Amino acid sequence: MNAGKVTLVGAGPGDPELLTVKAVKALQAATVLLVDDLVNPEIVKLASPGARVIHVGKRGGCKSTPQAFIEKLMVMAAREGENVVRLKGGDPFIFGRGGEEVEHLQQAGVQVQVVNGITSGLAAVTSLGVPLTHREHAHGVVFVTGHARPDSQGADWRALATAARDARLTLVIYMGVSSAARIQAELLTALPASTPVAIVQHASLPDQRHAVTTLGALQATIASEQLTSPSVIVVGDVIRGVAAASQAQAQFRLA
Repeated sequence: MNAGKVTLVGAGPGDPELLTVKAVKALQAATVLLVDDLVNPEIVKLASPGARVIHVGKRGGCKSTPQAFIEKLMVMAAREGENVVRLKGGDPFIFGRGGEEVEHLQQAGVQVQVVNGITSGLAAVTSLGVPLTHREHAHGVVFVTGHARPDSQGADWRALATAARDARLTLVIYMGVSSAARIQAELLTALPASTPVAIVQHASLPDQRHAVTTLGALQATIASEQLTSPSVIVVGDVIRGVAAASQAQAQFRLA
């Protein structure tokens, strides 16, 4: 039997039209798909009709398939000669545990490759008509998770706030809604309460919702607008351009 392989494929933020050509080719060639919860079902439909689809739910704050079990499934299927696609929301290498999976597969002697996808942090601000970096407003961007492991304190939000202020950085926070009150309090130690913030839920999808506010009103806005996961929180002066972009392009609306 021929040795199988595994491809970690980034499904992007949800809109099927944002898939890369390489991602579509990988889907069409797969004989087994291991699909995360946050992947749009319309993307799964692009796979071959004969492919076996296994849903391995991975969603923040909810019961998830154990990572070790998913890795075991990939190794077993590849050793049986299957062409396995591990389909992940966003990009496998940005908070997708792709690094862990690549290491595990390589140690097991399984051929593995990665196909990047558009990460939700980028899709979120693009949907609002503003960039993550700007020569006048932001000299860089930091992608950071608001979800800490049980045995970890997570990100040093005070240090990030100082860096964002001094180096003029945009902060893109994934999985931060449930910890928004703590994140807000820590960021306010170095950033002014007037710092612009956007919260984008279901970026790129027809049911996208978003709110534009300030750092001082972050938690209150999330509560009043009833924004939930999956959402991305973007902090920085680039968000000042949202209103201007909305006026210039009628298809961009403010929540």
